[in-house]
Amino acid sequence: MKYLPMLAFGGLGVIWGSNFIYMKMASELISSSQIVLLRVLFGFLPIFFYAYLIKVIKLSHMKHVGHFFVMSLLATVAYYYGFAKGASLLLSGVAGALSGTIPIFALLLGLLFISEERLSINRAIGLLVGLFSVFLIANPFSGNLASTNIEGVIYMVFGSLSIGASFVYAKKYVLPLKISSTALTTYQLGVALLILCVVTDYEGIGNISSDLHVLVGIVVGLGLLGTGIAYLIYYYIIEKLGAISASSVTYIPPVVALIIGAVIVGEDIRAVDYFATGLIFLAVMLVNKKNQNTAK
Repeated sequence: MKYLPMLAFGGLGVIWGSNFIYMKMASELISSSQIVLLRVLFGFLPIFFYAYLIKVIKLSHMKHVGHFFVMSLLATVAYYYGFAKGASLLLSGVAGALSGTIPIFALLLGLLFISEERLSINRAIGLLVGLFSVFLIANPFSGNLASTNIEGVIYMVFGSLSIGASFVYAKKYVLPLKISSTALTTYQLGVALLILCVVTDYEGIGNISSDLHVLVGIVVGLGLLGTGIAYLIYYYIIEKLGAISASSVTYIPPVVALIIGAVIVGEDIRAVDYFATGLIFLAVMLVNKKNQNTAK
């Protein structure tokens, strides 16, 4: 049992890293908004069931529904849509590599909107390195592929900015409410599901059933595991290893996505993309350095 938290840590990295190939495969059959709808639907179910079992859902929490609505937009609807659309336009491994920029954009927004955040030399270098790595992956001078590549990168950056903004909003307005993280996630996914049910165009959504492999990937891989169970594992890791250690799980998904894309699927990933991924790791280490030192 003493190794269970570390096994959970590694398992979560693999689960999150595999999300991109599921989104890539599904994009051949259904729209990005439909992918997000199915992801949230099957991710919400295990979270709601668990929250109900441990009795953290309370009617009194509904007075904060405005905050839940904002979090559902930032941390679920916009975030998942940006990544689903980005994965449909880019190689899955490249999209996964770009997901590693989330801490970079979270810091950028934190510096702008949270007074306690300070820009150190390490953080400044990290931000510049991170932005340069995104530029390398965008490859704006690649000729015919440039427009699609840049559009995909823009959607991935949009998703990263959205989840980054949710961290800032949560720190300022949601965490002070002292509501259980499981309950917050349940409300976030539940409200997002309602929004998606209203705004999603359902035409052609049944195409997902034409390929059993893709259907299982969306329902089990992306929904139940990649969203619902992943949240539960993440909170377990925070409880057992601490928030700082848990946050370092973000180093794993880009590597897993690249391995799946290059080795298993056979995507033609450029050498510069591997180099840019390495720069992203370096950038994240630099922007997190202050927090780690403070934690000691």
